[in-house]
Parts: sequence; structure tokens; C-alpha cells
Amino acid sequence: MEIGVVGKPNVGKSTFFNALTLLDVAMAPYPFTTTTPNRGVGAVRSPCPHLEKGTPCQPGNAKCVEGVRWVPVNLVDVPGLVPGASAGKGLGHKFLDDLRSADGFVQVVDLSGATDEEGRMDNPGSHDPALEVDWLEQELVAWIAEILGRDFQRAAKGVELEGKKMEEFLGERLTGLSIPPGAITAALRSTSMDRAHPAHWTEEERRSLARALLTASKPRLVAANKCDRATRERADALATEISPIPSVPTAADSELTLRRAARAGLVGYRPGDPSFTILDPSRLSVAQTRALEGIRSVLAVWGGTGVQPALEKMVFDRLRMIVVYPVEDETHWTDGKGRVLPDALLVPAETPARAVAYRVHTDLGENFIRAIDGRTHRALAADHPLEANAVIRIVARR
Repeated sequence: MEIGVVGKPNVGKSTFFNALTLLDVAMAPYPFTTTTPNRGVGAVRSPCPHLEKGTPCQPGNAKCVEGVRWVPVNLVDVPGLVPGASAGKGLGHKFLDDLRSADGFVQVVDLSGATDEEGRMDNPGSHDPALEVDWLEQELVAWIAEILGRDFQRAAKGVELEGKKMEEFLGERLTGLSIPPGAITAALRSTSMDRAHPAHWTEEERRSLARALLTASKPRLVAANKCDRATRERADALATEISPIPSVPTAADSELTLRRAARAGLVGYRPGDPSFTILDPSRLSVAQTRALEGIRSVLAVWGGTGVQPALEKMVFDRLRMIVVYPVEDETHWTDGKGRVLPDALLVPAETPARAVAYRVHTDLGENFIRAIDGRTHRALAADHPLEANAVIRIVARR
């Protein structure tokens, strides 16, 4: 799974990405600081089942801090969007092609309204961030429609002659966009397209299908950034304007400062917390103390910086992912080396047991016999949908 961090230049997109990954990619208050995609790993929080067992876990891929697992999530920070990207403006198709593998997008916008459509600084409140959300949708729809429409008439006539299924035809044309078959089916059902005669589809109908495909396959969440320079009323107004796309007010600058200070041992802070503590005031300069107290006031107003909750809302609510724990001993919840709950996997909600077996190892999926629930010790069939925080053992032929 990969989440794209997108937005127009100079809205704090790379700061948001840095705060989640601490990779320190380039940041500056001018357009197109990011010219090539940056990839990194963030993490989302999930309660660790070891608390139920009463035995400390021994994490492998996802650290555990005081009963909370931090499960890795792949992120990509792409070059900034400007209106007309699908027609080659700005970094154009390069920006869009960098998003091919993304399963969903966190769009960072400037809640303070102080950047124009090209990312240049302007007076606060002079621009509507809701327009940025609309821009992105229009560019993504145009991008998918263009890919869909390449040599469409000839290909569509072939489909009609061969009697090929429309889902198969679209799946072939959209290869590389990470659009799953289920999303294609859902998009077709949501439109009134004549499936039997695709050669008769108009350009506008193909665009409508592109929009449906985008909705079904690439969920979005808006990070209403620079909330420390805006008001709650402005955040509420944005949420209403862009509904049903959810938005989360964020202060990425504050989050990045706190994470760096925590890494340096200056403050006690866990991402997502509503407050922090200064560990040793004598180590701070006057300027550092003043900056941290300014951040404290931001947290008091907004209940946190919003950065970690934004990622988690994207992963758990928009992409509907859950965490599951595969083990080799369903009684003690250990792997073959005796480690308790070593691995935490993010999978789509209601993923069947056999699909999780494939995630662990191809051989386990191909030789799957059954799974065993670590809590109830019941046998689970291959198509049994798993619940969040499930602990399971995979039984396979040797």
C-alpha cells in the first residue's frame, strides 16, 4: 500500500511528509521545491494484542510503545500540482505519473488561503482552499480520461466484435494505475454506460467513467494545513465545501518541530498526542523556548497538530485497512523463533484468511488448508473475512 501526499506548491506538503517520515526532504517558501518524488515510511497506531495476553510482545516490523503498535505505511511526496497539469503545465504529466502506484491521496491545502494557484505567497484569506480540492479532482479525472481514451474507438469496436467483458477491457487499458477489478465493477455500476456498445461512448461519457473510477479506486483526504494561521470557522467552512471528502486541520510545521525536538531529547512527545513536556528547560535557548510555547498554544486550540490523525483517518477510514497478526503458535501467539506477535500487517477490511496467507508467503497461500483464530481457536475457512486485530495461525500443506 502506498499513499500519495499531493497538493499545489508551497502549502507545506513536504513539511507534512517530513513530519511523518523525518526524512528531511527539501523545504522552502517558494514553488516547486520538490521536483522529484520523495518516498518514505510513516506509521499508524493500533492497539497491540499483547495486552490481552499479558506477555510482552517482541515486534519485528512494527514497534510497540506502551501497548500501541506503530505499523509502517509507505508514503510518496510528489511534485506540486498546478491547474493544467494534465495538459502539461508546471511539472505536468510527471506529477501525474508519480501517482500511478498510489492507493489513495492525502491532499495538503493551505487553510490560511495565503498562496495563489501557482504556489506564490499572497495575503492570508485571499484564496479559497476548496478550489485546490476541485483542481486536483479535475486534473486526476482528465488524466484517467486521457489514458482511457487513447485509440479508444478502434479498441472498443474490437471489444464489441469479440464479446469481451467490459471489466476485462478496462482493466487492460488501465494497467499500471493500481485500479483493482472491484473498483472497475463499482465504477461501471455507478454509471449508465452502454456496456454492450463502448464504441458509441462519447468523450463526456468516458470522462464520467473516469470520475467514477477515481472515486472508487483512489480515496482522498484533505489535510487543511497551516491551521495555526487560520480559524476554526474557516476549517469548518472548508469541511462543508468539500464534503463528502473529509478534511483534518493540520499544523505540519509544529508537528515537525516537535518530532525533531523529541528525537533530540528536548521534549517528551508522541505523535498524535495533544500536548508535550519540556524535559530540561536549561538545554533550550530563549528562542527555542518561545517557539515551543507558541506550539503549545496551537495544540491547546486545535487539540493537537492533526498530522498523525490525518494519516490514520486516511488509512483506517478512507482505505478501510485493518491490522492483523499472523503467528505460528495460536496458543502462545508466537512465531517459529518463540517471539510474541512479531509481525503486524495492514490489509483491507474483511480480507479472507487465505489472502493473508499469501501476504506472509506465497507457499502458504498456495498450500493453504485452514487458519486458526488465536482467541477462539476456531478453524477458519479460506474465504473467512478477518476482523481488525485478528491473531491467526496459517495451517498449510508441507
